Amino acid sequence: MKKYIISSLVGFLFVGCTADDINDDSNVAYTTLPTTLLTYSQKELSDYVNTCSVNENNFRLTMQYWQETTYINESIYDFTNRNVSNTIFINNYVNVLNNLTKAKEIINAYAPEPSEVNEWPAIKQNQLAIIDIMQVYTYQNLVDTFGNVPYSQSNQLATIINPVYDDASTIYTNLISRLDTDIQNLDASTTSFKPAGADLYYNGSVSKWKTFGSSLMLKLGITLADSNPSLAQSTVTKAIGYGVMTSSADNCILQYLGSSPNWSPVYENVKASNRNDFVGGKTLIDYMNTNADPRISKYFKPVGTTGNYIGQAIGSPATFSNFSAPGTFAYTTTTPGILLNYTEVAFYLTEASARWGIGGTPAVNYANAITSSFTDWDMASSAAAYIVAHPYNATNWKQSVGEQAWVAMYNQPLTSWNFWRRLDYPALSAPPAASPITTVPVRMMYPISESTTNGVNWAAAGTAIGGDKLSTKIFWDKN
Repeated sequence: MKKYIISSLVGFLFVGCTADDINDDSNVAYTTLPTTLLTYSQKELSDYVNTCSVNENNFRLTMQYWQETTYINESIYDFTNRNVSNTIFINNYVNVLNNLTKAKEIINAYAPEPSEVNEWPAIKQNQLAIIDIMQVYTYQNLVDTFGNVPYSQSNQLATIINPVYDDASTIYTNLISRLDTDIQNLDASTTSFKPAGADLYYNGSVSKWKTFGSSLMLKLGITLADSNPSLAQSTVTKAIGYGVMTSSADNCILQYLGSSPNWSPVYENVKASNRNDFVGGKTLIDYMNTNADPRISKYFKPVGTTGNYIGQAIGSPATFSNFSAPGTFAYTTTTPGILLNYTEVAFYLTEASARWGIGGTPAVNYANAITSSFTDWDMASSAAAYIVAHPYNATNWKQSVGEQAWVAMYNQPLTSWNFWRRLDYPALSAPPAASPITTVPVRMMYPISESTTNGVNWAAAGTAIGGDKLSTKIFWDKN
């Protein structure tokens, strides 16, 4: 992996700053506070997960929610033109993981004041656990995107410039172990970060972080269901025992603000760019029209004054005015960024109960997931009728969960991609224009920059996973 020279702070996003001495550079590590690094990392992580920038996160296109209007490269899986994978590496390894690593170093090196000596050990433990949970979340995303990735030697820039790529399955096992330790280390009887507002996700609430960590453990476990059923089941059982999300009050979100640079990254790319680059994808809009899904009025805008929702065929250019634009949420500065929410958790519980009979009753969990999705879009009153019209199918529960999670995860495309690869529903086909690629991508290719800056390890990683191709399945994708 390329050794990027970075500043620990690329701007005090969401927080203010003052300079006591103009000769001190407040952007270097010797004056940096772990709270500032936490804030910056959370903003960068949320921006990556939620953006629709074609330079970084194209999974709304991959999952056939949207279609590009003019420049259709990414809709037909040409991700090399903009070096998309390189941007993913930079954002996650540099902007998120490296800053979190530096925050840990500062916390571990901190010598508490005499008045803090008694309370500091517990606070320190909470801070380190929260940061580590964020790292686990980020590494899981990287593994789920690429397969084998730098892990054991990553973010050690002072000593290791070219890290090896670790086996993805081994990384997963270690992430579960780390997360288990983090959850047990969290002590809700004391505080975490001060000021609490430096934690943009949970405002310093240790109990909320414990719930998030448990829900993330549930996600890790479910993902392994087909590749390592015994570890999957034991992980899911443990996560449920720790206490996963039970309502939208537990959601892990970043509340964006009303102006740049802190507004929604979707708004930034859909509205603030003064471009009309995206319309609804025919695959999703046709499905929602056929199933009379009222959420379509939140997901998209009708065409003109017709009241009709029309999606463009995937891979085909589109005249913006002839098709449904993304909904009002995409034109709103303050639309929250979602890292993990109760809707997602309820679908995982549906899987767990269907696979192993744990975590409740499948039909009830399924109804809870759909109801939560409707509630998230302020349509709770319409949920019951939709569930009656689309009941849980115990005979083919993968189709029930897969299709409904695909619709519900509309604004969580990375998560949707995982559901689809694991459950193989809905049936998505590559557009003809994607030729010679014949399948919807099941992974991203490694960054081109890695072939020149970390070539030996890059080549070994490609060989180990069976080829650095969009069609090479991640180790847990067995069907």
